[in-house]
Amino acid sequence: MFRIGRVLKGYLFWTHDRGSFHYDVMVTLILLFVLAGPRFIDFKDQPAERLPHPTSVEITSIGDNRFICLVDASAVDAQDEGMVRTNLLRLIRPISGEVAIVKTEAVRDQAGHVVAYRAEVKR
Repeated sequence: MFRIGRVLKGYLFWTHDRGSFHYDVMVTLILLFVLAGPRFIDFKDQPAERLPHPTSVEITSIGDNRFICLVDASAVDAQDEGMVRTNLLRLIRPISGEVAIVKTEAVRDQAGHVVAYRAEVKR
């Protein structure tokens, strides 16, 4: 009984000599756990859910490689027309590819606050 306790203590504290039978058993158990464990043990690790960007971008084709893009104003942080165009391009290009802005227009609510930007773009 004393010998079994010493062997188990050696497994627990990793005190067996390298190359010994018990060392090889420990390494084999670790390899089995690493390689076969995920097949038989449910670790409940799923990839992180990728949520879409919270801003909305609506793109409507008007023909002849032209599009109307409606972008939520909260996504376009700008104080002047140049910054509006730059930020609109930054948001639209990942969706539509390389485009050039032809015209921009602020969409306002009844109180006069800008709620969105409408941009006409051309490829």
